[in-house]
Amino acid sequence: MTGMIPFTKLNVGAPVALALESVGQNSIAGIISIGAVFGITTVILAMIYAQVRLSYAMSRDGLLPKMFSQVNAKTKTPIGNTWLTGFVAAGIAGFIDLTTLAHLVNMGTLAAFTLISVAIIVLRKKFPELQASFRVPFVPVLPVISAMLCLYLAVSLPYMTWISFAIWIGFGTIVYFMYSRKRSNLNQ
Repeated sequence: MTGMIPFTKLNVGAPVALALESVGQNSIAGIISIGAVFGITTVILAMIYAQVRLSYAMSRDGLLPKMFSQVNAKTKTPIGNTWLTGFVAAGIAGFIDLTTLAHLVNMGTLAAFTLISVAIIVLRKKFPELQASFRVPFVPVLPVISAMLCLYLAVSLPYMTWISFAIWIGFGTIVYFMYSRKRSNLNQ
């Protein structure tokens, strides 16, 4: 792309399409843009699907109300949970700008990856006999590097993202101690 257009002009939302348009390849730029829209749509649907599955599993384990794990008799899918997740996602998309939303998704993903990296070390130390289908190599070095890189990327996110993340973690902690802890299947 930098061979087609100066790199200083590539700081836009669709740099590949811009570079192709600058050399007269408008039809290819259009195809790339359409592909980008389909790619983003696929990612959004996958994330919503993952959230439905996550809240379904948490509900089944007693950490969320049972309505999240109720499935339709005919389709065997959590339809109420799917609709609720879809409406919440649409509401968030309607009121939060895309950049802020991307920062929040990045923060959540980096936090999850950091916790997974730490959990690998803890599980390996506390339960060395645990049989798993995959074992992370070079423990604890690789998980420590992974956690440090995730934290480095998280630190680079805007201050407001950290505040929003702290509020969300606080809300989750309140839900856990007020509702989930008493009803957790693991506590029974």
